[in-house]
Amino acid sequence: MWISDRADEIVDNIRLSLALVNSAMDGLSILRNRDFDVVLVSLPVPDRASAAGLLEELQQAQPGTPVVIHAPHSRPTEIVGLLRLGAFHVFEHGDATSLLYMAANTKLAAEHASEPRDREAEAWRRLLIGESRPMQQIAQCVRLVAPRRSTVLILGETGTGKEIVARSIHAASNRGHLPMISVNCSALPEALLEAELFGHVKGAFTGATNHRIGRFEQANHSTIFLDEIGDMPLSLQAKLLRVLQEREFQRLGSSENVRVDVRVIAATHADLAQLSKQNRFREDLYYRLNVVPVPIAPLRERPSDVPLLVLHFVERICREEGIPAKTISRETLDRLAAHDWPGNVRQLENAIEKAIVLSGDRPALFPGDFPLPPRTHPVAFQPGTQPFISLPDQGLDFERTVGNIELNILEQALKKTRGNKKLAAEMLGLKRTTLSAKLKSLAAVGAAG
Repeated sequence: MWISDRADEIVDNIRLSLALVNSAMDGLSILRNRDFDVVLVSLPVPDRASAAGLLEELQQAQPGTPVVIHAPHSRPTEIVGLLRLGAFHVFEHGDATSLLYMAANTKLAAEHASEPRDREAEAWRRLLIGESRPMQQIAQCVRLVAPRRSTVLILGETGTGKEIVARSIHAASNRGHLPMISVNCSALPEALLEAELFGHVKGAFTGATNHRIGRFEQANHSTIFLDEIGDMPLSLQAKLLRVLQEREFQRLGSSENVRVDVRVIAATHADLAQLSKQNRFREDLYYRLNVVPVPIAPLRERPSDVPLLVLHFVERICREEGIPAKTISRETLDRLAAHDWPGNVRQLENAIEKAIVLSGDRPALFPGDFPLPPRTHPVAFQPGTQPFISLPDQGLDFERTVGNIELNILEQALKKTRGNKKLAAEMLGLKRTTLSAKLKSLAAVGAAG
């Protein structure tokens, strides 16, 4: 059931039973008399001013049915509020087909899952902070891949949380009762990394005064996480390939084969396909690792996750420091959600920890606690470069053309900040009053033309 007169644009070519209504009253009436797998609401709904109130009515009319909300002009805090009230997902733009099938499958799985399984699922899902579409896709991938022993390759920029995704896969698997073993392949020199991974016998090298069990043996019947696998030396890549193929290896200084049952999850920020073309990474190992690739979107591509991450980090850091949990203003959440975060989740976490420490005994965090650089950097015009506007032979209306360019820039800034004029003005180096005056002036010119 969809509540929208534009639903055909959102769910193009979807093959699901469809009931199209143009008002909340009609939709609620149908919901009370007919069972549906998923509800799609496109805001605004004509006869309901409050999205939160409508969501509550829908949940009461048909408890347990996922509600997906299309909210193209909502602030991050409003999106978070709807998610906290129980919306399955809130999205701003794009095709919703896969999202709707995911919601319908979630209801089907919930109806057939036992209560203990639900509790287990909740435990690993809590590791993945965020309800954006990319995070929903990662969660779905974890559900599918966790019960298998297939090798997983997690791909993403530095700081996106690749180890957290690895831990969620491990926690959701039947190996989750054992600890996951982690190794950072870029943190140790080659000789030490080999001993760390495969262990050694007494006398294998200078300083080897006793036997040592390597990480692969420690991970027997569990999971080993190989972080930054792209930095592994070529000589060790051959040994790793043998472990993946034969499930066995030899300790340093020994000719005895050691067999293990280990689930391998690797992660990298590098392009392994490109490295293999440059002969810096074994192509056969790349294909062995890339059985199930799990890409993680950078934080700038999922800004709706920022408020949830902020609240999570504030609560956790305050708890670890033994201080009362600090509150955070809505304006601050909007400001943080509008930032690029080139260092991703790790940078956000560090910024929050710094703000908590420097705020002292103050019970709340405000925008001034986060001195962030501008979101975008202007590109200086270089003489001789290709102009982005061509001057026609017959000339043009200079004032109107410049006004259109100016208006387009202002509209882009407002879109990036979800209508927040204060943040848009900061992004453009303007005062908020100047931005508002320009918008009125340009709108008046457009209306007159």
